[in-house]
Amino acid sequence: MADPRTPPPDAAAPKRPRLALSLSQLRPTIAIIWRASPMGTLALLMLTVLSALLPVQMAYVGKLIIDAVVGARTAPDAAALEAAQRLVRQWVLLELALVVVIALVDRACGVLQQVVGERLVIDINVLILKKALTLSLRHFEDASVYDKLTRARVQASTRPLSLMQQHLQLFRTGLTIVGYMTLLARLGPWVVVALVAAAIPALGAEGRFSRLAFRLNRLRSTDRRWLDYLALLPTDDQHCKEVRLFRLGPMLLERYRSKAVEVYREVVALAVRRASWTFVLSLAGTAAFYICYALVALRAGLGLISLGDLTLYVVAFRQGQQGFQGILSALGRMYEDYLYMSNLFEFLGVPTDPARRPAVLRASREEGIRFDGVSFRYPGAPSWALRDVNLFIPRGERLALVGENGAGKTTLIKLLTRLYEPTEGHISLDGRDLRDWDAEALTRRVAVIFQDFNRYQFDLRENVGVGSLEYLRDGGRIERALGRAGARSLQVSLPHGLDTQLGRWFEGGVELSGGQWQKVALARAFMHEEADILVLDEPTAALDAKAESAMFKRFRALTGGRTAIVISHRFPTVRIADRVVVIEHGRVIEQGTHDELVALGARYAQLFSMQAEGYL
Repeated sequence: MADPRTPPPDAAAPKRPRLALSLSQLRPTIAIIWRASPMGTLALLMLTVLSALLPVQMAYVGKLIIDAVVGARTAPDAAALEAAQRLVRQWVLLELALVVVIALVDRACGVLQQVVGERLVIDINVLILKKALTLSLRHFEDASVYDKLTRARVQASTRPLSLMQQHLQLFRTGLTIVGYMTLLARLGPWVVVALVAAAIPALGAEGRFSRLAFRLNRLRSTDRRWLDYLALLPTDDQHCKEVRLFRLGPMLLERYRSKAVEVYREVVALAVRRASWTFVLSLAGTAAFYICYALVALRAGLGLISLGDLTLYVVAFRQGQQGFQGILSALGRMYEDYLYMSNLFEFLGVPTDPARRPAVLRASREEGIRFDGVSFRYPGAPSWALRDVNLFIPRGERLALVGENGAGKTTLIKLLTRLYEPTEGHISLDGRDLRDWDAEALTRRVAVIFQDFNRYQFDLRENVGVGSLEYLRDGGRIERALGRAGARSLQVSLPHGLDTQLGRWFEGGVELSGGQWQKVALARAFMHEEADILVLDEPTAALDAKAESAMFKRFRALTGGRTAIVISHRFPTVRIADRVVVIEHGRVIEQGTHDELVALGARYAQLFSMQAEGYL
């Protein structure tokens, strides 16, 4: 059950995040938000400014209403009373208008945030997918890179939306507080200084606990991948059969529960510490508010300010305090979001394989594939997967690769298809180093089916057609490919023919047997009609004896004129090859025809004899 992508403990521990590091993500993050929807972002900014100023206007109109009411109650005559009552009606109507406008602006902001946010999530995920497509196979087999990809996909894809909301909230609340502070400054600058100073300790606590939460999440990223994996096994159609057959459910459930509880306890402990400290420190802001409140009430009692002024200042104090709390909360979440955005930019910054300068080869007009002193070692592996392989495959030859599991056969194919680059030596095609070939041109020349082929949850047409995307809708080519793979009967048997959904993930899907899936994968390789190199990795492993026999009979016709490289453990397949190459421990140890190698009496003859005995 070990996860091959699990990094060593010291590799998982990130450096302590600093403020400068998190704020360095500000500019690229804002650029991503702006690119997602320039007009929507601009409209949001304008509405945010409006929504920030309206509450201050509301508070001031409230003061005018109170003063007008007091004026009406103390009017010396009927004319003054009528004028005061008219003012009350005017200010009340104005406040009503402000309430309607505030509601309209808030609703418009909500709609725009949803629209821009949805587009933002799409753009972020497109960025992640584009980057993933530029990575080579070695990146996906590197635990550290896979962790970066997982953190970017799971965490950072939604953080820009949160950042956008926090920026807008901070901007709006900041403008509102500036308005209230302007009103409170009439009492004296000491009031503003006291309220701001009281908020500073809570701000520092928010920043500290945001860093701790980010650090904990990074340290636990591998644990969360383990939780995802343990949750997948009992619920995925590819694993559920063995889970039930071997009764693995209780063990998996217990492992999930114990690891989840371990993560849960750390998260809860941090949440409790964060809430406790921020609550205690926020009391300083509350104390400052009530001290100022008491002083203003005393001044109103002495007649130094009007009741309207008292109401205005009380609202300004209360809203100012709430605004400061909102700013503290927004700053804490923003800081945490920026720390998480570093996950996205860290993944986007993963270096891809640079274009290597082709090795200088002597002029050659040979036609075929040449491995010249090729050695390869997987990243981080202690031993060589291939060592000093020298092999020439002439154009049109049918070559069989034979060897035990792990001998290096599939690795050889991965190098030929440039999924990996040789650690030493070079590979040439028709006299040109593979690194000098255009990737698209090379792809057109080579058709491959790997033993661990994909089972796409698409319809049959697309499952076959993806083998040559430019002909995805070419029904004639798809049917020819199915015929070459011996799968025409499968097409006829399915309820909707080529349009039948395969797999059980989506409604109406039809699940195939292992042999049927292999025929579909073979047809996918045969879609590459222009390819003159055909690579088949265990092409009959899941086929029954009848289908395998039919495949053998068609093999020469299917590969006629093409270079064919077949990896197989089945010697009936091997015998129809023009030449057999035996690989052991990453080295070519024998090569020749089937009869020659049997007569040699060495490793191939031993393997052949062992398999032949199995049929006796």
